Amino acid sequence: MATPSPTPQPPARRQGGCLPALLILAVLLGLGYGASRIFGDSDASSSSSSSSSSAGNDKEASWNVGDCGGPDPDDRPDGYRAVDCGDSGATFKALAVMEASILPDAIQCPAGTDLIIQVKITFGSSGSKSGGLPSKTVCGRNLSASHPGDAGAGGGQLVKGDCITDTAQEIACASAAGSGYKVLDLVKDAKSCPSGTTEPMRLTLAIGRPYDVICAAKV
Repeated sequence: MATPSPTPQPPARRQGGCLPALLILAVLLGLGYGASRIFGDSDASSSSSSSSSSAGNDKEASWNVGDCGGPDPDDRPDGYRAVDCGDSGATFKALAVMEASILPDAIQCPAGTDLIIQVKITFGSSGSKSGGLPSKTVCGRNLSASHPGDAGAGGGQLVKGDCITDTAQEIACASAAGSGYKVLDLVKDAKSCPSGTTEPMRLTLAIGRPYDVICAAKV
């Protein structure tokens, strides 16, 4: 996961959802792969089993759509690893797998993404959890019934259909009545906002982000 400025130019740097600092799982000897949560529901890991099957380097390196993953018991709370979808430790399924980016704002996962996992490649055997080069980005959806990334649910990345405050902070639409705004579109320029927009919120510059204006309407 910046301090927003007041409307009509409220937010300083909007990335959507809760974005904790990146963490990387333990480095394997030689060439290794690690997966760590960029954002997501931390509760998803708390209920998982510690008996998750181990995932080797090749499996970590070759994430595909439909693959499953779960928390790494050796690197809680943000370390993840690939596991079989039938494994008791599986907590999410990959909706999309894309190239990684060193620019957090450039990562745009599909709607319904509950958490983003960044896979890193590491070299050497230092054992550090803080290094590594981004290799892939895995957009995951919880296997449980909890889906904070759904439009209007109040979590995940900002998407059309979400609700925000007058400082562009995402909130659940269920609690937005009277004081919140509905996101109608995310565009580069306010002139591109659709009809019905009453509050075009211009964001401060963030390199890599595909939009600079939130087209919003009072709820």
